[in-house]
Formats: sequence, structure tokens, C-alpha cells
Amino acid sequence: MSDVFAGRRRVPRPENDPNLTYAPGTPARAELKARLEQMAAETVDIPIIIGGKECRTATTEKVVMPHKHGHVLGNFHKATEEHVRQAAEAAVKARKEWSSWSFDDRAAVFLRAAELLTTTWRSTVVAATMLGQSKTAFQAEIDAASELVDFWRFNVAFAQELLSEQPDSTHAVWNQMEYRPLEGFIYAVSPFNFTAIGGNLAGAPALMGNAVLWKPASTSMLSSYYVMRLLESAGLPPGVINFLPGDAVSISNTILDHPDLAGIHFTGSTGVFNSMWQKVGQNLGKYRGYPRLVGETGGKDFIVVHPSADPQAVAVAAVRGAYEFQGQKCSAASRMYVPKSRWNDIRDRMVAMMKEITVGDVRDFRNFMGAVIDKKSFDKICGYIDDGRKNAKVIHGGGCKGDEGYFIEPTLVESADPSYRLLCEEIFGPVLSVYAYEDAKWSETLELVDRTSPYALTGSVFSTDRAAIIEAASALRNAAGNFYINDKPTGAVVGQQPFGGARASGTNDKAGSKMNLVRWVSARTVKETLVPPTDYKYPFMSGE
Repeated sequence: MSDVFAGRRRVPRPENDPNLTYAPGTPARAELKARLEQMAAETVDIPIIIGGKECRTATTEKVVMPHKHGHVLGNFHKATEEHVRQAAEAAVKARKEWSSWSFDDRAAVFLRAAELLTTTWRSTVVAATMLGQSKTAFQAEIDAASELVDFWRFNVAFAQELLSEQPDSTHAVWNQMEYRPLEGFIYAVSPFNFTAIGGNLAGAPALMGNAVLWKPASTSMLSSYYVMRLLESAGLPPGVINFLPGDAVSISNTILDHPDLAGIHFTGSTGVFNSMWQKVGQNLGKYRGYPRLVGETGGKDFIVVHPSADPQAVAVAAVRGAYEFQGQKCSAASRMYVPKSRWNDIRDRMVAMMKEITVGDVRDFRNFMGAVIDKKSFDKICGYIDDGRKNAKVIHGGGCKGDEGYFIEPTLVESADPSYRLLCEEIFGPVLSVYAYEDAKWSETLELVDRTSPYALTGSVFSTDRAAIIEAASALRNAAGNFYINDKPTGAVVGQQPFGGARASGTNDKAGSKMNLVRWVSARTVKETLVPPTDYKYPFMSGE
């Protein structure tokens, strides 16, 4: 690099990307509508990408619209075990050069990617998320555009902060801390429900100098593919991120047996993460070092309402928190505890809103909800609703219609039993279960909320009584990694609310924070003695 850049540079100050509204008459709406129409008419051939080269196989799988599952958007090629081994080799090779780049040069790639996403790539990635994952325009916007932009911008700033953290020195000794990438490659496994998560799971380790094998969910393949192409357009060198669509079990088994596995960056189910952790433990003798395991997994997220709460605020938070994106958020409100004295009022307000909610094709911008992701999810969620009809009370909704799209109505269930399965088990759909508690049992209800679920991802308390808020924050201190006061338990913003939970919800390494980036480096302390001693004797050894 030329001397003009030899000084220490500062990256641009990160700012949260403003969400576009796509309101009628705006240029953004017209552009997105046109892009949706164009992309819906295409059938994209999605290859495996290893070391920058496209690979294709005889085995492919369809990408369809969840809201119109007979409509094929593309076909992706499924990686074989040999492709996985080739990708691992390509990653190890690419890491050698990529890790030798200055941080500034690596950062520039991701800053450029963020800027491309805010401009020329925005409508493409948002439209792909709408079509392939059945997100409404606004839900796709806050995910595939703004959140991913924020991840790439803020990660750069957080990384610079980390690199600037250096030990003390003296006039005789210069101490330094070097933040090295991990030896080997990182395995990134992303879910269907957030396009931004895939870009961050692969991007965060890469920013820190690592090379990555990325396995996106089959049900988010279209948007993931365009994110990969966007990163390439931003100047990401071949092999730094290798794109591996295909069978999750086969790909994971091959990767977890590889001696160069250095870490796992995972978002998905608790069961899958547990099985991966077990396999890593069994294989510890194979690896060059101890792999870093970072995971964000399941949730059974709560809203707990104090008798002093504003009923309208609670009702809006519950409807938005439970039913946006069909309840398919790790943070979605899934269980709610309401005092009996306020339940009828809150229930009626919620039902009034739910009656207005329309469910359908997300290309119709009047719809509040789209379809759930696939038939497996559709059948599982509808099974829970059937159980609710038999063993609890379905207050509103519950309709399931899967002939053209996987549509499920927003559903509100009430149970008199706080241990009923719909109040305890993760459903991952538009179903909110409610338990009405005795007003005098506020403290006991907080204990109930804490012990009901093995998860600890998100939760919220509604109250206008500050003493009650203080009590809830204390009693539920370990029940949620992201805790909200008088707000829905969804919608964490990068740079404002770092996201992640503990217990069965993951390792709580907080995506979108410096805490996460620390996991992808291995520190080396360097001590330089400016004038070394030339006599082995110490002063105390001298005679009297």
C-alpha cells in the first residue's frame, strides 16, 4: 500500500440505515413493484460457489413462493461431500492472502457491500426476500436491506474498536495485542427467516480475516444467493466465503469431521445446535484447535402484563409482536400473561385488530401477513392449533388453508393451565397463547414466566408502575437476553440492542456487537523490549 495510507485511518462513523416506507406514490414502491414482477417471471439457476467458481450437479431442488407454492422461482444445485471438501480446501487457501490484508482493506469490502445494498441492490435483495420467504414489503425492508446494511457498517466500526484495545506499555517496553483470525475455516449456518442473518453469519468472521463455508437454509436460497453475488460485486476475493446449498445433514457431517474446522456461526433450532456441539465434542482430537461455537437458537418469548399497564399499548405490541412475518421470528411473542382484571379489555382490542388483518400474497401491499415458509411448518403449526381447539380455547383465528399458499390466520389461544403445551413449546408460527392470572399473584406470575420455558431469548414487561418494572426486571433477569419495557419483544436494531439469548436459546454472543467479533479472533501478545539487558545478574546480587 502506498505511503499516503500508511497512517492509522478511521472507518466512517456507522449510522443505522433508514427504513423505506414503500408508501403509495413513492419511487421506492414503484421500483420494488417492478422488480417483484420481473423476478417472479424468472427461474434462477443457483449454483454452488467454491473459490469463486460455479459448480453444478445433477441433483437440484426447487425454490418456490410460500404464498404460491406452485410457482417456481429457481432451482439450486445440491453440494456433494466432495464439493464440501473442495470448499474447505479453497477456504484454507484463501485465508492465507485474505488474513494478510490490512483491516482497512477488508473493511472496505464490507462498507462497499453496505453501500451497494442501500442503492443499486436494494430492490433486488428485498424482492428476493419477499418472493422466497413471503415477507411483506416492510418486513423485508427492515431485514434484507436495513438490518444487513447495519450489520456490515457497525461490524466494521466495532472491529476497529476491538483492534484499538491495546495493553499498557512503559518507556522500556512496547506491548501490543494482535488479533489473528482463527486457524482453519468457519462454518456459517443460516436460517430461512432473516436474510440479514445469513449475511452476518458469514460476513462477521470474514471481516476479521477468516474464510467461511456458508450453508444457507434451502427455504431462503434465493435471497441468500443474491447476498452472495452482492458480496462478490463488492470485491470479496474468491474463496473467502464459499456458498454451499444442499442437504444440511450431509454438509454438516462432512464439515464437522474436517480437521480445519475452526468455528461454527449458527442460527437455527436448539436441537440441531445441540447435535452439532455433541459431534464437535466427539471430534476434538481431530481439530487443530478448539473450535469456537456461537449459536442463536430457539425461543418461547413472553409478554407479561402488570395490572397498571396501558391496555391499548399491550394489544398493539401483542398483535405486532406475535403476527408480523407470520410469527416466524426467533423473538416473536408466543406466550402472554395478563391479569384477569384487564384480560377482557386487552382481548377485545386485540380481536378488533386481528379482524382487520389480511393474509395473502405479499405482492399485494395491503396484506399484513404472508404465508408460512413451507408445508412442514404449515402442518406443524396447524397441528398446534388443532390441539388448542381440543384442550384450550381458540379466541380468534385458527384457519389454515394450504392449497395454493401456506396461509394460517393470526391465532389467539387462551388456556387456564399455565403448563399447557402451547404456553411452553416453541411453535414458530402466528399463534399467541395467553394465561390470565389472578391480579394479586404478580410476583408468583413472574416466577411462573421464568420457569415455564427452557429458553431465554426475548421478553417484555408492560407496566406504568415503576416498582413493578423493577421487580420484573430482577425476577426475569435470566429469562431473556433481550428484555423490553413497554414494547414488543421483537425488532432489535443493530448498534442499539445487540441480539442474543442464553439457556436453550444459545451462547448469547450478541450479533451486531463487539462481543460477537471477539469470537472470531485469537489474540497474540507481542512484547518488544527497546533496549534489552546485557548482563544476566540482578542488582540484589551485588555485594554489601
